[in-house]
Amino acid sequence: MGMTSAEELRQLASESLLAHYAEYCEGAVIVDAEARIVWMNERYPERLGIAMPECVVGQEIEKVIPNSLMRQVVETGRPIMLDIMEYGEAAFVVTRLPLHDKAGKVLGAVGFMLYDDPGHVVSLTARYQRLRRDLAETRKKLAEARKTKYTFASFVGAGTASSVVKQAARRAARTAAPVLILGETGTGKELLAQSIHAASVRAEAPFVAVNIAAVPETLLEAEFFGVAPGAYTGAERNGRDGKFKLADGGTLFLDEIGDMSPALQAKLLRTLQEGEFEPVGSNRLLSVDVRVIAATSRDLEGMVADGSFRADLYYRLNVITLRTPPLRERLEDIALLADYLVDAICRNQGMPPRGIATGAINRLCRHDWPGNVRELANVLERALLMSDSDTLEADDMESVMPTAPAVALPKVVGLRPLGMAEAVAQAEREAIRLALLSSRGNKAEAARQLGISRAALYEKMAALDVDARSA
Repeated sequence: MGMTSAEELRQLASESLLAHYAEYCEGAVIVDAEARIVWMNERYPERLGIAMPECVVGQEIEKVIPNSLMRQVVETGRPIMLDIMEYGEAAFVVTRLPLHDKAGKVLGAVGFMLYDDPGHVVSLTARYQRLRRDLAETRKKLAEARKTKYTFASFVGAGTASSVVKQAARRAARTAAPVLILGETGTGKELLAQSIHAASVRAEAPFVAVNIAAVPETLLEAEFFGVAPGAYTGAERNGRDGKFKLADGGTLFLDEIGDMSPALQAKLLRTLQEGEFEPVGSNRLLSVDVRVIAATSRDLEGMVADGSFRADLYYRLNVITLRTPPLRERLEDIALLADYLVDAICRNQGMPPRGIATGAINRLCRHDWPGNVRELANVLERALLMSDSDTLEADDMESVMPTAPAVALPKVVGLRPLGMAEAVAQAEREAIRLALLSSRGNKAEAARQLGISRAALYEKMAALDVDARSA
């Protein structure tokens, strides 16, 4: 026996469709081009309460079923796929389809009573509505998760170094150029990246962050570019979008960019230059519009010099450069930071509001803070958890900090506690002196190391009575 052709299958399906529907549905009716009844199956008259079915043949459909829309189907040639039709005190779920000849002319229509009680579709409709609500809620939560939590107001600090970097970041937010943020661990690089995004024209679009150092090398390409359906054994059937696709129209933050392998550096460079990429296992290019902000605590210039980081990628990322100052170079901000962090920690821990005394601030100013703001937050949280007083004192700091201060500053002046202004002045004076020593008196280089402008350096040297020759 030969194989059945596609045309034969289509014809067979067409011929059997009416028979199957008429057999399994609650009722079926056929009308001609004038909307006159030409046939009803046995169930339909029973559902309508018609005692003599043969009497309805030849009558206009509205005379038998007043609310029928079969005439509309015949006249328009368009189906009514799902409807609720009322008949006396009853209501039926129905579908209506036009019947065409080979030339496409409407010859009549067929109607099927799918259910004799609309309640049968209530659960289906309710489930559909519930799924729609769940999908909308999930999309809303996902959109919220991809929005930034921080703005420039979150970068606490009023000193020169903080003001300079925030001003430069605000300028960067007005452009679409790539940004490279350099700074030690814990200086707020991601906070600054989120602030730039939140102040940009892309603020309503996604902000997607990738910590390159936290993702295994073998998974980074899939993390960036996504995976095509069935790309490899165990891959998801529908594929998976990568971070570039998720960030389309918004900002992609690449943290610890210095940890990226040379092979992935080349693929990233192509994506940044061409604005397109291939998902893993795909041979189709996808276009993407993403603003990239990269950050690292490593010396990228040194890595370029020794060949471990591509020079062309470095120059592509290094269009706008921001340097987040370490905490030891912005000691004038410690009082503000400490107040802010103490308040935030108390809220997060469910504690009553607490304060911090001047003596405790002085003790904080005498530490080198290699872990920067992250270390400061850790120290303050430990002090708050170990103290029962309403205000943190110097002794509370001593119990959770190294006993030997990393920066030797005077603890007393004339046997009295060092005031905030004096502590800050001492710290700034020492920082400027060390920068001038390191740069061999080159004030432009010293200003760069301090993260301030040369004009600001001259002002501080005059105000603090720092002699460049004695530095």
